Amino acid sequence: MGRPCVGEDGAVSSTTHPAPRTPAPPAAPGLPGDGEGDAERRSGLRRMRLVATSLLVVAAVVYAATLGRDGAWGFVNAGAEAAMVGAVADWFAVTALFRHPLRLPIPHTALIPRRKEALGKSLEQFVAENFLAEDVVRDKVQRAGVPARVGSWLHGRGGAARVVDEAATVLTGALGILRDEEVTGVLDQVVVRRLAAEPWSPVLGRLLAEVVRDGTHRPVVDLTLAEAQRWLRANEHTVRRLVEERAPLWAPDWLNERLGKRVHTEAQRWVDDVTADREHPGRKAIDDLLARYADALQNDPDTRAKADEFQRRLLSSPGLADTLAGLWTSVRGYLNDALADPSSSLRTRSEEALVDLGHRLVDDAAFAARVERHLTDAAGHVVRRFAPELATVISDTVARWDGDDAANRIELFVGRDLQFIRINGTVVGALVGLLIHAVTVLVS
Repeated sequence: MGRPCVGEDGAVSSTTHPAPRTPAPPAAPGLPGDGEGDAERRSGLRRMRLVATSLLVVAAVVYAATLGRDGAWGFVNAGAEAAMVGAVADWFAVTALFRHPLRLPIPHTALIPRRKEALGKSLEQFVAENFLAEDVVRDKVQRAGVPARVGSWLHGRGGAARVVDEAATVLTGALGILRDEEVTGVLDQVVVRRLAAEPWSPVLGRLLAEVVRDGTHRPVVDLTLAEAQRWLRANEHTVRRLVEERAPLWAPDWLNERLGKRVHTEAQRWVDDVTADREHPGRKAIDDLLARYADALQNDPDTRAKADEFQRRLLSSPGLADTLAGLWTSVRGYLNDALADPSSSLRTRSEEALVDLGHRLVDDAAFAARVERHLTDAAGHVVRRFAPELATVISDTVARWDGDDAANRIELFVGRDLQFIRINGTVVGALVGLLIHAVTVLVS
């Protein structure tokens, strides 16, 4: 015995035996296959099609049962007739988006399969103008409150530890992939040869001149003077012995001893004075010496030639490659050990730094505002620079789809909601039919 079934286009037909199942064709290039939730979407679409088609069948049955009857049944008949018209019209409109209704090549139907390229271009333009616009993205980043969220996650829910764990995993994998000979080869070709290709002296001269002018060398001078103070205080005997060893043979021992003591005392006093007095002539002499050397590195041919010769000898040294290889081996071994040990100082300090960063992002409003401003500017720059290329992903992807597969896939996602158009068309058609019949009765 036959039973009714609902076709893909929404029409009702009768069949005695179920059609044999055939394997689904493979998805077209660029078109994703069934994903998580597709079975539920397909079931929902089938269910809503059945509801919409059932309303059409009910309207047809009511129309046939009340055909030719007057009075109140006339209103029912008119409503059912208009409901059928609305249902069929909206079924046609919905079906025409995805395929030819009843498989008839009616013009301006199967819009998605036939015009998917134009649809992709329209979607590309729509996304570029409404979603990848710079002001839209900047506003979205600002309203997202990224610094506050990241700060809360870093120090509130173990986020810092998780970041360090993930980073350690990634870095360990990267170190395992890198081969020693490849790394040293890159260092030799990219670093050493690049440094050897350009003279250092002009660059070093300009850098040294900037350092002296800004006074950023003074902490180094302070550190040097502090070390000299500490050495002189701890090595008076060494200074006196050096003086005695270099004294003439005819000089008596008592004179050498007094001279050595005097030299040590005066040296220590001079270092103490230079350390304590920021305006000491010794400090100014150091500044002048550095400034003259910076100028000589830029303008004096002899000084530049000596610097270039030192550079050539350093970079052409046979032991440089071995030094780089040994340095890389030591660095890699340290990193592997530190990354593998959860209690290592590297991981511990990294986690503490991230926790501190989280606290600052939450508690320091000025710092959070700066970070947010930088994020907003970066997002705006990316959108401004790459929005057209990002948007073309849509049109390029749609262009690779097979038309029928694309229509079926899109229908799977939006078809269930489109069935409400058919349902509303049936209901609204019935109401309009009742209204028209009521006006007709009143006029007649």
